[in-house]
Order: sequence, then structure tokens, then C-alpha cells
Amino acid sequence: MLHPFLRIVETLTAAAAVSSIAYYVLCLWSAAAFLRDAAASNDSRRSQPVAPVSILKPLRGTDVEMYENFRSHCLQDYPAYEILFGVSDPADPAIPWVERLQAEFPRHAIRLIHCPEELGTNIKVSTLVQMLPHAQNAYIIVNDSDIRVPPDYLRSVIASLVRPQVGLVTCPYRGIANPTLGSRLESLGISTDFFPGVLVARTLETFRFALGSTLAFHRRHLEAVGGFEAFLDYLADDYQMGASIAALGLSVVLSSVTVDSYLPHYTRRSFFDHQLRWARTIRDSRYWGYLGLGATFGLPWALVTVVLAGGALWAWIVLAVAALLRAAVAIRIGRSVLRDHQVVRWLAWLPLRDVLALGVWLQSFAGHTVAWRGVSYTLKNGKLAGMPSHK
Repeated sequence: MLHPFLRIVETLTAAAAVSSIAYYVLCLWSAAAFLRDAAASNDSRRSQPVAPVSILKPLRGTDVEMYENFRSHCLQDYPAYEILFGVSDPADPAIPWVERLQAEFPRHAIRLIHCPEELGTNIKVSTLVQMLPHAQNAYIIVNDSDIRVPPDYLRSVIASLVRPQVGLVTCPYRGIANPTLGSRLESLGISTDFFPGVLVARTLETFRFALGSTLAFHRRHLEAVGGFEAFLDYLADDYQMGASIAALGLSVVLSSVTVDSYLPHYTRRSFFDHQLRWARTIRDSRYWGYLGLGATFGLPWALVTVVLAGGALWAWIVLAVAALLRAAVAIRIGRSVLRDHQVVRWLAWLPLRDVLALGVWLQSFAGHTVAWRGVSYTLKNGKLAGMPSHK
């Protein structure tokens, strides 16, 4: 006879597993809706006008495949754009890569901007504040140094951005892993957990946030929300910018073009630190939505239910259905939406990834400290509070 407390736990885990099954169905529905909209967008963008664009890329140190990531921005099927790189340290190791890019593409408008002032806790945003006055165009795109883009990136993004009532365009992304286990697990999580959640949010509510893979907007809309200065102390500056522009009554659009994010070589500690920072950032940005994520970890909850139910047939059925739908979400969104060809190869790692993700979710409520580029910060209401301490 199961102890009454354990019986309650069994009921709760079974309910969470069943809720996860419903969530997986919603993920599949949301993926189908996005693919329909993406097809319509691809058909219409061919007739859209183009507009000159300034791409702002704040740099700090080097990233995996950095030069090829830079180079992809110089291979655009687009007539008029400039690329501005910003560094806060005049000895930043990324500078030689920018100089190499300028040498390889002398006809492109590529400039390096030194941004020595530390205007807020978020160094990336501080750099952007100092870069913006050097941008010559009204349409602005911000993305990071780990992002690689396809040749139709600018044409696709701007085709959405020039539409009436669109305030910001952001892009889906897939994680390109290296051989470390942490990198592979993160890549798997992006395609099979994080982005399905993005699609569900797009389906259930007005899309009101942006992803750091791409922030594309008109300068006047940035000015209307207080400029980059308004986000100087936020960790999730991309999320806050999307929410602020949406608050103007403008639409935030998820583009049909997917970009690549080249993931670092993680140690076990750096992988955990990154996952916890990501989790606590989302927690502070979208608390109630983040709390609801607890009911989406179908595989771990179903496994616990099987144990607590003593291997009862009904519990095995719940586990089988959860596993089948979890795999369907991974394949449908990973392969069909993001075109991530690594997903099927690493599908066997999905239970481990989900168990670890549940552990990180639980741990994320136990504190307010995050590690970012080797520095420890206190996170308070989405802002990096107090002075950072080096780890």
C-alpha cells in the first residue's frame, strides 16, 4: 500500500505527465500554423521593396566559427547595407577577425567602432548605445557574433519589417553543436524544447518578445521606447526590447528565415552555468509562463509516475504516449521547422536532456545569481543588480 503522501505525489506527477501530453499536441499544432504562415510569407516577400540596412554586431572576445559567421553577413543577396562591429576593449581578440573581413571584402561598408564607456551593467547594450550614432541607415539589425546567416537573410527580414504596423522582426535559430556533450544537449534543447515553447507562445498570445538571434527594427521605434539606453541594466535585453516595442501597439514578427548559432565548447560547469542563467533570465522575464513550464516535462514526470504506480499498466501507457509525442515534437519542429539535421541523430539523448532540464528548472527558483562571461551577477526583476563579482 502506497503511503498517502506518495499517493499525492503520484497523482501530481501523473497530472503533470498528462498536461505535458496536451502541451506536445499544442506544439505540433503551433508548428503547423507557423509553417503555413512561413509559406505565405515566402511567397509574398519577392515583391517587397528593399531598404538600406545597418547591421550592428557588438563583440567581446571570440566565439566558435567567428570568422565564417562574420563572412556570412558579407554574402547577402541584398543591394544596400553596412556592417558595424563594436568593441569596448581596444585589445579585444575579435579585432583581427574584423580586419581580416575588411581585407577580404574591401567593397563592403565594414567599420570597427571603439566603445570605451561602460554605461550600464549590460556591456553588450552599452556597446550598442555607442555604436548607434555611427549607423547611417534607418533600418537597424542587431545580432551576435555566434550567428551565421543564409544569403536571403536580409531580404527576408526586411520584407517583414517594412510592412505597416510591424515594429520588430526576430528570427528562429538552431544550435550548431560541437563534440562536447553539453553543446549537444543545448543544441537538442533549442530545437526540441525552447523553440517549441516559442511557437506555443506565438499561438496562444500576441507575440511580444524577441530572440537574440536577430533584432530588426526602425530607428524611430527604438527611440520611441527610450533607445538602447532603456535596456542598459537588463540581462534579457532582446526580450525587453520586443516587449517594449509591442507595447507601442506594433507587431513583433517571427521571421520565416532560420539562422545558425554556433555553440561553445562547454565544460560541465560552464554548461550548467549557462543553462541556469538562461532559466533565471526567462523566469524573471515571463514568470507565470515560466512557472507553467513545470507541466511540460512529460518524460521525467511519466517516468516518476511509473515508479510510484508500481509499474501499473496505465502508467506505462502514459509514458508511451508521452515518449511518442515528445519524439514527434522533436522531429517535427527540429527537422521541419528549424531544419536541424542533428535532431534525429541525437534523439536518444532526449530523456537525459529533459531530466537535466527539469533539474535546472527546479534549481532556478532557489536563487538570483547568474554567471555571464565568467562574471557573477545578481538578477533582480530581470535587471543585473549591484556590482558584478568575478568568479
